[in-house]
Amino acid sequence: MSSTVSFDLQDPNVARAVFGHRDEFVRLIADELAVDVHVRGERVTVEGDPLDAACAQEVIQQLYGLVQRGFTLTAMDVQRATEIVRGDPAARLADIFLDTVLQGAGNRSVAPKTAVQKHYVDMMRRYDIVFGVGPAGTGKTYLAMAAAVSALAQRKVKRIVLTRPAVEAGERLGFLPGDLQEKVSPYLRPLYDALHDMVGAERATQYMEKGVIEVAPLAFMRGRTLNASFVILDEAQNTTREQMKMFLTRLGYDSSAVITGDISQVDLPSHQDSGLRHALQILRGVDGIGVCEFSKADVVRHPLVKRIIAAYEVAEAQTQGQRSR
Repeated sequence: MSSTVSFDLQDPNVARAVFGHRDEFVRLIADELAVDVHVRGERVTVEGDPLDAACAQEVIQQLYGLVQRGFTLTAMDVQRATEIVRGDPAARLADIFLDTVLQGAGNRSVAPKTAVQKHYVDMMRRYDIVFGVGPAGTGKTYLAMAAAVSALAQRKVKRIVLTRPAVEAGERLGFLPGDLQEKVSPYLRPLYDALHDMVGAERATQYMEKGVIEVAPLAFMRGRTLNASFVILDEAQNTTREQMKMFLTRLGYDSSAVITGDISQVDLPSHQDSGLRHALQILRGVDGIGVCEFSKADVVRHPLVKRIIAAYEVAEAQTQGQRSR
């Protein structure tokens, strides 16, 4: 059964921004929802399955509201908006896209792009310890960094501490050239990159020279108490149980910690259990700790990344099925 829905967008300038150049955004919505969308002036007509047609109308009208409030749409925003509303017809796009976590360097705003990212941001505002777990490209570390810089700017904390375990696909630090700083820098590069995006390279350097922002391998956390700090542990799937316990017990007064990782990409030796996996098993449900789980639907990198993750999931499931026979 097919239905037709027609509605008007009042402001022609706003409507044109919602439709996109040569109606590219309208075509994207139509393709995503398998409906026909026709535009004549500010009049929009949607034909297709009743639920899909209603979803298309909701997406277009909510995007119209976003543009009215000054939001600049991209094709990726339109695709994500369509996915969000299709998954939850009651979702309010303004609550997600306009929830600015940080106004970064170059006047770039950092805000959630999916419903799960919004949930993650809300958790970081509510809990002192938050686990962000899921595949690469879901914004786990980037949003955590934005929350940390925002907390620093608002003087909720006095410093930011960024750390990762120095474990990568079987390599050992001793085999790498250079002094200790040169050895660990490649492992911490993603954190530097995110930091530079947030505050700019010059200010990042100033903060690091003054000790306001510290970037260090996880081993350097032992024996310390981190007060008035926002601490991010990245790539936590590569911690051992002992390292994870050590890290979590470093937290001092007026501090917050965000632990990010992907338990499908553990680089530890096969005989060692991931500290992240173990922590999720024993700490889930503990008062004051939040756990946010991302999926491939939350990937905000190139669209191909989602397909790559899906292909690997299928291959791994087939391999496991063959082993269990």
